[in-house]
Amino acid sequence: MVRMVRERLILPLTIGGIAVSVLGLAVELVHMWSHADVVELLVGMFSLSYEQNVPTWYSSLLLAACAVSLAAIAQHAQERAAPFRRHWWVLAAGFTLMSLDEIAELHEHAGELVHMGDAIYFDWIVPAAILVAVVGLAYLPFLRALPAPRRREMIIAAALYLGGAVLMELPLGWWTARAGTDSAGYALIDWVEESLEIAGASWFLLALGRRWDERAEATP
Repeated sequence: MVRMVRERLILPLTIGGIAVSVLGLAVELVHMWSHADVVELLVGMFSLSYEQNVPTWYSSLLLAACAVSLAAIAQHAQERAAPFRRHWWVLAAGFTLMSLDEIAELHEHAGELVHMGDAIYFDWIVPAAILVAVVGLAYLPFLRALPAPRRREMIIAAALYLGGAVLMELPLGWWTARAGTDSAGYALIDWVEESLEIAGASWFLLALGRRWDERAEATP
């Protein structure tokens, strides 16, 4: 029997996500007790609060995989002139930008447009929250049209990812304003944030895989 797309994705996504998250937490815990050169090297390589390292690469790869899957679904919908095909294309473009942002940190420059001080230390979450609200409202008809299981999976994925990417910036900003970024507290809060993002992106990719499986099952 041919293994379905979702079934093929579950194991590598589970292993990959857990490995990246556990390694990131482990190096942070060791870093609390030792600042030896080898520890500093490992923290730079595996900490989820650092950029341009293994977790950054993994997160960017996950988002890129979502973008490719969304583009394939959008192309299939385009060929059939299916409703909401533009919504799939917009999602594909959005995940492509998110994958690029994971590497290039584009979102941090958005914070330069708004200045709110200690109330919201990372100012970029203001335009981000507005964008999420606008897109969420625009996509309500799209979500209602999805089969109930896929709709639930996508909502869960969005809650996990946005819970990390946007909501966790509030406690992280509060901590940063009072203790700075060079502390165990900052690293652990950031670890929770990045782990939620990885979980959300993984869950979303599984939902997309299941959508392909449903189409394959419906094909004679």
